[in-house]
Amino acid sequence: MSLILGLDLSTQSLSAVVLDSTKGVIVTSDSVNFGEELPHYGQVHGFDDSGEGGEVHANPLMWLEALDLLLERMKEGGCSFSEISAVSGSGQQHGSVYLRKCFAQQLARLSPRHDLKNQLASCLARDSSPIWMDSSTLAECAEITEAVGGSEQVCAKSGSIAIERFTGPQIRKFAKNEPEAYHQTGTIHLVSSFFASIMAGKSLAIDHGDAAGMNLMNLSTKDWDLELVEATAEQLMEKLPPCASSATQSGPISSYFVEKYGFSPTCETVLWSGDNPCSLVGMGAASPGKLVISLGTSDTLFAALPELKTNPSAYGHVFGNPIEGYMSLICFKNGSLAREAVKEQFGLSWSDFESRALSRSVIGNDGLLMLPFYEPEITPKLDLGGALFSEDGDHGAQRTVRAVLEGQFLNMRVHSDWLGVDLKEIYLTGGASENDGIAQVLANVFGLPVERLEVPGSAVIGAALRAAHALGENLSDLEEKFCKTKAGGRIEPENAAKAVYDRMVEPFRLFLAEQ
Repeated sequence: MSLILGLDLSTQSLSAVVLDSTKGVIVTSDSVNFGEELPHYGQVHGFDDSGEGGEVHANPLMWLEALDLLLERMKEGGCSFSEISAVSGSGQQHGSVYLRKCFAQQLARLSPRHDLKNQLASCLARDSSPIWMDSSTLAECAEITEAVGGSEQVCAKSGSIAIERFTGPQIRKFAKNEPEAYHQTGTIHLVSSFFASIMAGKSLAIDHGDAAGMNLMNLSTKDWDLELVEATAEQLMEKLPPCASSATQSGPISSYFVEKYGFSPTCETVLWSGDNPCSLVGMGAASPGKLVISLGTSDTLFAALPELKTNPSAYGHVFGNPIEGYMSLICFKNGSLAREAVKEQFGLSWSDFESRALSRSVIGNDGLLMLPFYEPEITPKLDLGGALFSEDGDHGAQRTVRAVLEGQFLNMRVHSDWLGVDLKEIYLTGGASENDGIAQVLANVFGLPVERLEVPGSAVIGAALRAAHALGENLSDLEEKFCKTKAGGRIEPENAAKAVYDRMVEPFRLFLAEQ
C-alpha cells in the first residue's frame, strides 16, 4: 500500500496527516487554525458562543474554506496526493449540519474552477452548526426523556441519557424554533458524515461510532431507533442518512479533488467517524484490555468494550468502536482545573508539586479523602461549591496535593468499574501525563502499569489508521508502527499500594453518597 491521508476537523482547526503505512512513518502533516487563518468569520476559537441560553455554534462555510486552504497549501508544499490510496477523517463529535435537498446533486457536479464554500453555500438549510459545546437544549432533553419513558430507557437504547450537546436534542430544538427551515432540510449530517460526503462526492451514511453520540441510534441494532426518532422530531427519519459500519469503503474520491489537487481517481474514501472513536484507534486501544486516560482541562477515560454494556447509573457514554464492537467514554470536568487550583493555592511549580509535596506524603494520605470538585462535576453530577475534605482542618501542601490526585483517580476507578473490562494496562496521555509523580499515583490507585503515549494527534492518526485498516491492513501492525509509547515512560504500581487503595474505595463511595 502507498500513502494514507487522515483528516481531523476539531473545534479550533482542521488538520491533515499523511502516513506511509509500509515504512511506518509520518510523511507530512499540516493544520489550519480557524481563528488565526480565517479571521473574517469572527470565530476566534472556532465557534460563536454569543447565543442565548448556552448556544454554541460554528460556521460550516468556515470548515469548507479551511479544507480548500489546507489541501492547496499541502499541494504547493509538494505533497504527492497522486500517491494517496485511501482517505478518511475524524469530526468533532455531536456537531450537526442541516442541508437542503439539493445537497447530493450539488456534490455530484462540483467544479474544480470554484471553491467548496461558494458551491455548497446554497445547500445549507441552516447557516450555522450547533457543536459539542452547546448546552441550550435542557428542555428538549426532558421532552425526549419523558416521551421514551425515562432516562434509563434512553440510556439502554442509545448508550447515554439525553444529553444537551447530543444531536437529537439539538434537532428537536431546531424543529421547534425554526419549523420552516426544518421543513426545508432534506438531510441532517454530522460533521463527520458531511465531510465524508464531500470527499466522496455523494451523500453518505453516518458511521456507528459517531451515530451513537446522537441519542438516536439503537446500540443493539446499530440502526436508528424508531421510538427515539419519533420522540425527537416529525419526519426526522426521512432526513437522516442510513447508519453503516465505520469501515465502510464509500467509493473513489470526488473528481473535484482529482482535478483540483491531483488525487488519483482510484483513491478510496472510507466513512469518517467522530473524534473520540478515532482517538481510541489512534491511541492503539481499539481492542479490549487497554484503558486510555487523557489528563487535560477535563480528564477523559476511554476503553474498548468486549460486549455491549450500558451504565444503569447513567454516568459515561457508550459509542460504537470504529474497528468493531463498542467503546466507552467517561468525562470528568475537574481535571487540570483541580490540579492547577491546588498548585496555585500553595504557590508551587509543577516540579515542586511532585518533589516538595507529593513525594513527601504517604500513600493513602492517612485516610484523608477529598472530592476535588472545584467546579460543578459531571461524573458524578455534584455541585459542592468547591472541594470537600473528609476531615476538617488545614492540611498543608503535602496532604492536599496527594488528596487532589487520589480523589480524582479514586473517582475514576469508582465510576468506571461498571465497564467490566479485564484491564491489563493504562495508556496515559495529555499534558499532566508527563509528570512522573502524577502517573505513579494513577498506577497505584488502579493497581495497573501505566504507559505514556507519544501520538502526535490521536484523532487524525486514528482517522488515517482506520482508512488503512478498512483497505485490509493489519491493525496490530499499524498500532506497532504508529501508536508508540514513550521510551522509559512505563510506571509500575508500587507493591503495597494496591491493598491501600482497595481499602479506600468503599469509604470513598460512602463519602460521595453523603453529598
